[in-house]
Amino acid sequence: MIRLEHVTKFYKHRGQKRYIAKDVSFTVPRGNSIGLIGRNGAGKSTLLKVIAGTIRPNSGRILRYARVSFPLGFAGSFNPALTGEQNVRFVARIYQHDTNQLIDYVRDFAELGKAFYMPVKTYSSGMKARLAFGVSMGIEFDYYLIDEVTAVGDKRFRVKCREAFEKKLEHSDIIMVSHSVGNLKEYCTTGIVLEGGELTYYSNIDDAVKVHNENMKFEYRP
Repeated sequence: MIRLEHVTKFYKHRGQKRYIAKDVSFTVPRGNSIGLIGRNGAGKSTLLKVIAGTIRPNSGRILRYARVSFPLGFAGSFNPALTGEQNVRFVARIYQHDTNQLIDYVRDFAELGKAFYMPVKTYSSGMKARLAFGVSMGIEFDYYLIDEVTAVGDKRFRVKCREAFEKKLEHSDIIMVSHSVGNLKEYCTTGIVLEGGELTYYSNIDDAVKVHNENMKFEYRP
């Protein structure tokens, strides 16, 4: 499981604190895939990065009693000066995964060709997404964090990504951020609504979507 204990995350905008999470204590259970829902600017992607550990909260702590992926769709974790291969090697060491095995898997899966041996700063956004997706599919995680992207590339490659992703979900859970209600309902059984720095958990994704739609009828003023 993942446990948030008194987590606060904010950023300053024009001298004012804008809260993503405000003294939040919450346990993310195993066995359910969760849709993280909220209005634009609520901080869904930021919260996903906090859960992943790619950015730190201002206060509080995250306890991870599970293997948690970096957010799929977030390519900022790659060092742009390193090649795709070197980045994969680095990630393998972080997650204590067999380096050569992961390199072979990602090279074949991402289908980047010679670009796999070129600096990531030369990649297009689609190429970065392929690399990130390949790395995440090459490592076994208990939780996969999904930020809008579940497949990239042409139709054939999207089918390939979808098949790999669905195979992972046979044994793993996801926390998904998406503006597509269809995607949320397809992959998620439960939901968390993020509104005004507060998290509210719903055991049914339909209930979470309904509450979010009600929230959207009113302008949020921090």
